[in-house]
Amino acid sequence: MIKRITPEIQSFKYSGEPVRFTVGTIVLVCFCFLLIIMSTFTQLPIVDLFSIREGTGGFRLSNYLVDSACYYYIPQLPAVFFSIGLLDRRYGLLAITLYIIAGLSGLPIFGMGGGIHYISEYGFGYILAYIPSTFITATIIKNNYGFLNVLKAVILGVLAIHVIGVLYMLFISTLFNTSADMIAGWITSQSGIKVFYDILFCMFAIYIARFVKKLLWLVMC
Repeated sequence: MIKRITPEIQSFKYSGEPVRFTVGTIVLVCFCFLLIIMSTFTQLPIVDLFSIREGTGGFRLSNYLVDSACYYYIPQLPAVFFSIGLLDRRYGLLAITLYIIAGLSGLPIFGMGGGIHYISEYGFGYILAYIPSTFITATIIKNNYGFLNVLKAVILGVLAIHVIGVLYMLFISTLFNTSADMIAGWITSQSGIKVFYDILFCMFAIYIARFVKKLLWLVMC
């Protein structure tokens, strides 16, 4: 009995099959494209885990946070990593590339607008770094969703974004003779303790994407 139904059971089992280029794939790419846009303009108030308070005044390691209780997190990186987990490398890169091209073409989908002039913005390097980060993360995962492998992929992917973002910021700052204090403030706000939040939420995003991918695969069978 078990031997007879095993092939039928296996036919409905998700085994890490790659996403095929179909109408459904196009829909998913567009969905991830829109998800990244929406996440750009979303602020999530979360508990500040990296504060050390003393008495009522309080001492804060993360002194760039908005208030004493919450950290307002923009979930753009988790949206990018969700796209990686859902679409894999090829189509994840497609969704990210479409986002960047659309923003540079003039659509106001970046945090501070859009247009070709955005390449001179201090934070554009972080957006541009989504491309190598997607390649690195998806290549490491390769349908291996073991915790340590995903952790390694996410850490390297997130660090790639922040390293490239900081280097790009320093390059633009050099061109515009930006003061050292302003550069330090930008780096602290964009790549300070925020890196740890990015790693944490991107881990969740990868596993949520894997779950969604399984459901979609079952529906399409």
